[in-house]
Amino acid sequence: MSSPNEPAPPPVPFTAEEYRARMARAAESAGAAGLAGVVVAPGPDLVHLTGYRPVSTERLTLLVLRPGEEPVLVVPTLEAPDAAAATGAPALALRDWTDGTDPYAVTAPLLGDRGRFAVSDNAWAMHLLGLQRALPGTTYTALTEALPMLRAVKDTAELERLAAAGAAADATYEEILKVRFSGRREIDVAADLAALLQHFGHSQVDFTVVGSGPNGANPHHEAGTRTIERGDMVVLDFGGLKHGYGSDTSRTVHVGEPTAEEQRVHDIVREAQQAGCAAVRPGVACQEIDRAARAVITESGYGERFIHRTGHGIGVTTHEPPYMIEGEEQPLVPGMCFSVEPGIYLPGRFGVRIEDIVTVTEDGGRRLSTTARELAIVE
Repeated sequence: MSSPNEPAPPPVPFTAEEYRARMARAAESAGAAGLAGVVVAPGPDLVHLTGYRPVSTERLTLLVLRPGEEPVLVVPTLEAPDAAAATGAPALALRDWTDGTDPYAVTAPLLGDRGRFAVSDNAWAMHLLGLQRALPGTTYTALTEALPMLRAVKDTAELERLAAAGAAADATYEEILKVRFSGRREIDVAADLAALLQHFGHSQVDFTVVGSGPNGANPHHEAGTRTIERGDMVVLDFGGLKHGYGSDTSRTVHVGEPTAEEQRVHDIVREAQQAGCAAVRPGVACQEIDRAARAVITESGYGERFIHRTGHGIGVTTHEPPYMIEGEEQPLVPGMCFSVEPGIYLPGRFGVRIEDIVTVTEDGGRRLSTTARELAIVE
């Protein structure tokens, strides 16, 4: 990993041809699933497919992908220059509409009178309802339900970005161990985490969980004004986007020496996390990762205190399919990236969580987080 004074060079930008291939795969996948096409609103799916990142507003912007058809992006006229400047623009056709005209009249011919379409989850209700009014013969389903694998398998360039984000999160953790915890508020340590993530190249910080003492028993505790004390277990969970791809790391530290029980609980979670990571290999169902981690915690007598799934996918967002949870039978495929993050939460006392991002390789799995998982002692 490059030192803070020698930052790694930025990754090679994606090309129009790469975006063309992504849009073609999405359209083909829709056809294979029996859908007429895919309708994509501003958000992570549009960024992934085209490289275009507009602000989502009441003005309709919509990418239409249909099997065997040229991709078309419908945009407001005042935003057309920005859309045309996107990296993926040469791989699609642009259709614009002006204020005072009906954007659905421009969009409707692209979809046809009938058919079932997958629509990106973050599409505005007013836009979807507008399409339904214009095209009463069409129906819609959520994109992540219809095509959950759309962004799940990463190519080499995407894996490089995820690895860089993971390295930046690792560097952040190494530095946070050097700061003082006791006598400071959770929000102060959270601010340190955010500043470090940005220092190491993150353009966006999505979360900085600092759960000290009893607050650590809440997995998604927002850092608050509680003053961290000696004797506290502290859950740290932080991440965001670097070069457009996510990081997400959890480690649990202790202020001063832990009790025997605290050390034991941490050891159990570390063993469970290792079991989950060791279970990763192509062809294994996602639920088997959850089962492997959960079995260790259950056999140790804390099964009821592991209260969330074992993991989630990561890519252009920090949470996306696939999910490592009981009932998810999707087989793992090389290039998938997801978290493995078991935890034990003892209400009113403390919590422990350890998390790494893992990518599926041709013969197993590889962690993108490399910092020590032992219980670190901080001051």
